[in-house]
Amino acid sequence: MSDNILKIRDLSVNYQTDRGKLKALRNVDLDISRGSIVGVVGESGCGKSTLITSIIRQLDSNADIPNGSIEFEKQDLLKLSLDKMRNISGTQLSIVFQDPMSTLNPVLSIGRQMMDIQYRDKTSKKIKKQRSIDMLNKVGIPDPQSQLKQYPHELSGGMQQRVSIAMALQAGPSLLIADEPTTALDATLEVQILKLLKELQEEMGCSILFVSHHLGVIAELCDHVIVMYAGEIVEQGSTYEIFNNPAHPYTVKLLECDPASISKKQRLLPSIPGEIPDLTNLSGGCIFKNRCDQSIDRCDKHTPKWNEFSNNHYVSCHLIES
Repeated sequence: MSDNILKIRDLSVNYQTDRGKLKALRNVDLDISRGSIVGVVGESGCGKSTLITSIIRQLDSNADIPNGSIEFEKQDLLKLSLDKMRNISGTQLSIVFQDPMSTLNPVLSIGRQMMDIQYRDKTSKKIKKQRSIDMLNKVGIPDPQSQLKQYPHELSGGMQQRVSIAMALQAGPSLLIADEPTTALDATLEVQILKLLKELQEEMGCSILFVSHHLGVIAELCDHVIVMYAGEIVEQGSTYEIFNNPAHPYTVKLLECDPASISKKQRLLPSIPGEIPDLTNLSGGCIFKNRCDQSIDRCDKHTPKWNEFSNNHYVSCHLIES
């Protein structure tokens, strides 16, 4: 992928716990090209949230980064001072979180919050207010001028999330991180928010890193898909390739668990047998070996290498090694 706005190389993140060092991310490589929408998908505990908090430099105090780089707009975020990182956050780099009620301040009006996040801009309050009104209008909020006086609890969940998106995009970021922004919404609102994000991304030309466990959402919105398992990226490629020609056994099983893929009525939803490995006591070899029904002897001791399965479709699996 050329002209990458975000380039992550060899990123590892550990957490110090009572049980020892938990290796939450291991040697992650990830590219986001300018103007693209990249989806990250995987089970709970696969490392999606750690990846996001690493990028925005909001890791917990018990975390450390032993190796790796996060290059955004040609500068390594991990080497920036906190002051320089703050200058990037909310301007060039914005994020929409999963729950708008935990994002928005319940005791401040929508207008006050949208004005406050423009504190770096030295323009007049009148211009800032008009900018807020215009942004609320873009995200489909009716009568935006009146809504500035409202408090978060006076809006529905869908409207709150629209406000969160408006605030994240107000400064015109070059990269928007969306952390499961539709999880708390019903199906109808979810479709509306996805349509809105796609339209705004095309209009503003920003890139989006969209994190979700919802396969249907990833398929609908994203150009490129990254599949994570237990702190590692195991497969990545175009959305079409991942959904129509999956190569890693984990990706195959993940797609089989999607309710949309079930054609016959059944009492129980499909699931992947077994449990995610203990990240404080990794045994080496393939990370998915204990849950894989295609595991071979080589999987026990040797870590699989990246191989190009098809054009720009890469897989980390011994079964497809050339």
